[in-house]
Amino acid sequence: MLIGLDTTFLVQHDVREAVHHAWARHYLRETILGQGDAVGLAPQVLAEYIHVVSDEKRFAAPLPVPEALERASTWWSLVEVHKILPDEESVALFFEWMGQFRLGRKRVLDTFLAATYASHGIRSILSTDVEGFRAFTGLEVLHP
Repeated sequence: MLIGLDTTFLVQHDVREAVHHAWARHYLRETILGQGDAVGLAPQVLAEYIHVVSDEKRFAAPLPVPEALERASTWWSLVEVHKILPDEESVALFFEWMGQFRLGRKRVLDTFLAATYASHGIRSILSTDVEGFRAFTGLEVLHP
């Protein structure tokens, strides 16, 4: 099975001071990859990841942008990671869901990510943001 990665999961996985750091590292290694599943990653996750991990308001020791870029690039180039690119269907589903669920500006990024994964047949996402994906039936959030 192919499981989508969310920004919140990557942050938890990579930032030691993050609340669910140990869970994220163990879950990916043992429960996902260890059970023969694979992970998918959309490029918009990487952009948000760089923004978050380099933010001094979020972390006592944020990453410098060059290091955040390097880590994001490493995630993108891992053999175990399937690149999931937005396409026409993703964009159409994004607009449909934004209107259907009457979502506001704070839901734009999660909705576009959910639409990108859903349009590629991904039905599970690793995230610590359950609320951000609750509206999208058929998308299971794997979380701590």
